[in-house]
Amino acid sequence: MLSREELKEMAKIHTDGSMFVSLYLNVNPAMNIKNDYMIHVKNMLKKTSETLDKSILKKIGNDLGKIESYIKNNKKIFKNGLALISCHERGFWKEFHLAVPVKNEIIIDKTPYIKPLLDILDNHQRYAILLVGRDVARFFVIHLGEIEEYSELYTKDVPGRHKKGGWFALSEKSYERHIDYHVNLHLKDVLKQMETFLSREYVGRLIIGGSEEAVTKVKTMLPSNIAEKLIGTFQADMQAGTKDILKKVKPILQKVEEKKEDADVEELLTKAMKNENAVIGIEDVLLALQEGRIMKLIVLKDFKHSGKSCKECGYLTIQSVASCPYCKGEIDEVNYIVDLIAQKSIEQGAIVEVISKNRKLQDAGNIGAFLRF
Repeated sequence: MLSREELKEMAKIHTDGSMFVSLYLNVNPAMNIKNDYMIHVKNMLKKTSETLDKSILKKIGNDLGKIESYIKNNKKIFKNGLALISCHERGFWKEFHLAVPVKNEIIIDKTPYIKPLLDILDNHQRYAILLVGRDVARFFVIHLGEIEEYSELYTKDVPGRHKKGGWFALSEKSYERHIDYHVNLHLKDVLKQMETFLSREYVGRLIIGGSEEAVTKVKTMLPSNIAEKLIGTFQADMQAGTKDILKKVKPILQKVEEKKEDADVEELLTKAMKNENAVIGIEDVLLALQEGRIMKLIVLKDFKHSGKSCKECGYLTIQSVASCPYCKGEIDEVNYIVDLIAQKSIEQGAIVEVISKNRKLQDAGNIGAFLRF
């Protein structure tokens, strides 16, 4: 999983004369029907070899070979996007399997090229999960449908509970106050670490889990800056695995995502109606795409449409044309033009948001875009 801390460490790398190869590749299966990305890789590597200064090419020869070999032999583990950063001279190698597609590009520089990775962190919501118990707490991050345990906090010397009661339902009042005091100290430490964690990883949403008693207690202690990030709670055992936790919070995440999707569609429709740098419908989207104006593509999940594609320049249209109006190239019939629109948008640096379901977007044409200008 992408981590802002890891990217910060990469950004601190100082040049020492070595060269880094940073390759970003769209490996989305829907956009690479026959593993077309291998063709893109070979073309990018060939162009790099032909245009680079020979002294630089000599430095990165091992990196280019390693990258091509890795892509060729690891297809089964690819997701939608792939980032590989290599510097053979410094023994440096990083691989990122991304849940979103990225623009195909290769950058040769004295430091790692990480801007596309930072963009993914900035443009896709990250969720923090706090699983809390009376003497232990576990922290998780969820990003793009993936969950990862971040850290664990254990507080020593918290007294045990009474056999017949919960944490705060003990038989002796003095002992009840004693354990309550120590549990409160533990929870204060948890919230301090939570605050640091949220700010360090730029996490904007929080979900709290544990026993009902634990969750209720923590909620009463939340400072306002953390409380405003809370979007839901759930009950779970402290030993729960990541898969179980992800399953429990999924309904909460879906509600938040659906609310965001609805807001994005409303904004799109309003701006398009006012002609404020937004368009609706496949024809207007194709025109904006040809002009390189798409900033964010909004498309309804499972929306399909046939069309035509130029074999030479990649021009896309749903009109009946005998040849490409731009380069006179040969035209192909395609039944997956929506996937090609998404791919070309990404290549132009746009964000692609897939809407799970929205009647208003469906009635308006299933697809639209916010424009750069």
